[in-house]
Amino acid sequence: MLTTAVLLLCGLLAGCGTSADGAAGGKIELQFSWWGNADRAEVTNEAVELFEQRNPDIEVQTSFSSYNSYIQKLATQAAGGNAPDVMQLDYRQISQYASAGLLLDLDEQSAISTENVTSAMLRTGQSSGEQYAIPMGRTSQVMVYDSAQWQRAGVAEPEYGWTWQDWSRAMRELGEATDRTGATDPGWSEDWFEVWLRGRDKSLYTDSGKLNYDAADLAQFWRTTNELSQQGAVSPARQTTQIDGSAANMPFGRGNALSGFTWDSAVGGFQALIGDSLRLAPLPVGPDGTPGQYFKPSMLIGASANSPHPEAASKLVDFLINDPRAGEILGVSRGLPVNRTIREDITPTLSGLDKRIAEFQESLDGELLAPPSAPPQGDLALQTAFQRDYDHVGFELQSPRRTAEQFLTNARSELQR
Repeated sequence: MLTTAVLLLCGLLAGCGTSADGAAGGKIELQFSWWGNADRAEVTNEAVELFEQRNPDIEVQTSFSSYNSYIQKLATQAAGGNAPDVMQLDYRQISQYASAGLLLDLDEQSAISTENVTSAMLRTGQSSGEQYAIPMGRTSQVMVYDSAQWQRAGVAEPEYGWTWQDWSRAMRELGEATDRTGATDPGWSEDWFEVWLRGRDKSLYTDSGKLNYDAADLAQFWRTTNELSQQGAVSPARQTTQIDGSAANMPFGRGNALSGFTWDSAVGGFQALIGDSLRLAPLPVGPDGTPGQYFKPSMLIGASANSPHPEAASKLVDFLINDPRAGEILGVSRGLPVNRTIREDITPTLSGLDKRIAEFQESLDGELLAPPSAPPQGDLALQTAFQRDYDHVGFELQSPRRTAEQFLTNARSELQR
């Protein structure tokens, strides 16, 4: 994990950002890096070529890699003073990089327009009230399920407004009516705990980055999910412990469960495994109907605070977010665009799974509460600890309450680093 102490070294090093003052022929040279696959690279490079045509004095060098490789490489570049001028960022990197002084304050860049991005989404790219990144696409939590199997079991399919109590009942009915569990156990992930928590008018963190729940909250969540696991309603610990984030290693993806929680940007992995009977449903709401799920940036874009060309970097950021032709080229390669005008323009052109995801998001517009601010530095480590500690509950090594108390003690320490 890249800590603030390491990142602050960048402020002491000369030459952060691109090392060259310009490309051959007097052009300004920008470095732009992101994570993704070859398809995303193809459309991104096409959009960048259009930007260069519109701005003949700027040349953009692009690079990309897989998510894990990218995150590690960017951390190394930042610590060594070589962060790219423009970079794709994960939601959980914003506070970490901004607090170390590595990101350009975009509020000070007149080239960037945010009028077509909601204030709620913009907030996810802020740290200490300053705008350090702009969301590129939006995603939301979703329950994926096998409708054919649910219908065979005689269990009513979910719809918006169902509660966690309704969900628990449906999981038990599926477990009793079939030889599979009703769902992948959601107790392993901080993401699903957050949805459960928000449905009870609480949150993971305060605006100042402190924990905003107590051991009783977490113990109640883990007690509920573990009881369902023991009853055969959700996946057993021996399956849940194998989860690594990929669809193929989820109990639902393996065919051991009949539903699971994920982000709509990751639905394609399950579509390939489940087939045409895959359906999308909102996550359960709280006891009084409060929705816990929210729209979140699938990824964000920011610029290096030490780039020798902040104006040119800002132009590229603005182009990728706001240019109609760029939006047409990029399509949904980074999720549905956050720019509402571009999103409205491209939605009618979508088909297949992309269209279904767009319709799913459209059904939630106006129903969800505002997303939380970008999580504080340390949250990435807590996500790993959350899954590890839940294994202690699942394998009955420790009670939910004792494990929750231990997790919160470690969490407070991690957040103070």
